[in-house]
Order: sequence, then C-alpha cells, then structure tokens
Amino acid sequence: MTTVRFLGIGEPQPKRSIRLPLKLVSYMQATPLTLILAAFLLLPLLMIVTVSFWDYDFAQMYPDFVTFNYTETLGSWVTWKTYLNTLKFAFLVWVITLFIGFWVAYFLAFHIRTAAMQMVLFLVCTVPFLTSNIIRMISWIPVLGRNGLINSGLVNSGLVSQPVEWLLYSDFAVVLAMVHLYTLFMVTPIFNTLMRIDKSLVEAARDAGASSLQVLTNVILPLAKPGMAIGTIFVVTLVMADFSTVQVMSGGQSASVALMMKNQMSLLQYPAAAANAVVLLVLVLLMVAGILRIVDIRKEL
Repeated sequence: MTTVRFLGIGEPQPKRSIRLPLKLVSYMQATPLTLILAAFLLLPLLMIVTVSFWDYDFAQMYPDFVTFNYTETLGSWVTWKTYLNTLKFAFLVWVITLFIGFWVAYFLAFHIRTAAMQMVLFLVCTVPFLTSNIIRMISWIPVLGRNGLINSGLVNSGLVSQPVEWLLYSDFAVVLAMVHLYTLFMVTPIFNTLMRIDKSLVEAARDAGASSLQVLTNVILPLAKPGMAIGTIFVVTLVMADFSTVQVMSGGQSASVALMMKNQMSLLQYPAAAANAVVLLVLVLLMVAGILRIVDIRKEL
C-alpha cells in the first residue's frame, strides 16, 4: 500500500536547491583575490604611473600631463650610468649567490641522508636571516674597515704594509653585503627543487656508467633549472630595489636606481621618482619575462 502524505498549512515547505552556472561560480570564487590584488597591487601601480606625468616644483606637485620626467630620466647620461651600475650589482650578486646557493642546496639534498637532519641544517642556514638586514649589513663594517679584523690580520701578519682601502666603502663591500643578505633567497627554491628529484634517476645514471660530473650536468642541473630561475627572480628584483646597502656599504661613492629614487623623494621630487620607478619596473618585468621564456617554472608553483 502506498502512503500519500499531505503537507499542512503550518508545515515548512521543502527547500529547492538553486544551481548556479559553473562559470559564474568560478568568477565568484576568484572575486575576493581579484579585489585584493586590485586594491593593493594594481591601484598603487596606477597611482605611480599617474604621478609620473605630473608637474612639480620645490614645494608641491601639480596634476598635469607632462613627459619631461621621462625625458630627463632617459635623456641623462648620469641616469644611464646609474642603471648600468645597478645592473652590474645585480649580475655580480646573481652569479655569486647562484654558485653558493646551488652547492649549499646540493649538499643538503644529496649528501645529508635523513630528512630530519636536512631540515635542521636548513634551519641553521636561516638563523642569520632572523635578524634585521640593517644589523647584518652594518656588522661588516668592523670586519672590513681600515682598522677592522681583516686589515689588522693582514698588517700583523706582514702580508701588507698598509691597510687595504678597497675592502670597505667600495663596490666590493656592496656586493659582499648583498650576497650575505640574499643568498638564502637562492638556496630555498633550489633546495625545494632538488628535494623533488627522484633519487632513482641519479642511481640509474650511475648504473649506466655516468661519472659524478655527468650526473650533475646531465641529470641534476636540467631538473634544477626551475628552482634556479625562481631564485634568480628573487635575487635580481631584491638587488634592483635595494638602496640602503648601496648607501651604507659604498659610503656614498656608488649609486643605484633605488638610491636615486630615494634621494629624489627626499627632495620632494615625487613625479621624477615615479618616472624612475616605472622605468625600473618595466626593466625588471622584461628581465623576468626573459627568464620565464627560457625556464618553465609553473611546475614549481
């Protein structure tokens, strides 16, 4: 016997599910992140681009549409020299950090057997980076100074008769401090990539008669390219935007684009600084785009 149930007047009606189109659901899920990126990334960039076309004097800015901020930036040989100096710092720091970072990550990934010890040693590498960048940078001054530890050791040992002048307040000091500050940003992505390499590939190459150098060049290095590319992006962008290290470690004898923008802002030349920021952003984006064309990093993201 089939029982038929009638709903009374006071009884709740059954709920009907509303099925939204899948495309609309996807847009709704992406809306919060889109709003955050628009508010904290796109809007500030748009404001910088807008201000770069404004006029200014010694006291204030004037909303306008002028192009002399870019003509002064791109038409001055001093600016070009500053950009070349910044690229020199970026290249030297990138080469050194890539060399150090790869071998540190390689040692942790392939010569340390237990995962627990790998994590312990990796955390030991991060300990110096728990302090402020300014403190770690200034700590090199008593080491590299005229009466510092290195010069005192060289003079006392008789290797030199006078203290070496170029150790501090020079391009050497700037590069050394930047390498100290940014090496971890190269170690971390390379170590993450090397840990994902299947160890059976290395064993198969050795069983096939490959030497250690052949395993490194034909197996490990090609598979480590995504991590090296990510580390390169981190290091290059950080060096290009660094002004405090250049100012302190060069003693005001060297310049970078970020330091030039900082000086312009201290003189209330905000539109000129904004124009330099736009040019620097375009340059960095072109460098990142070139890296992404060479190496596919999507598998690491």
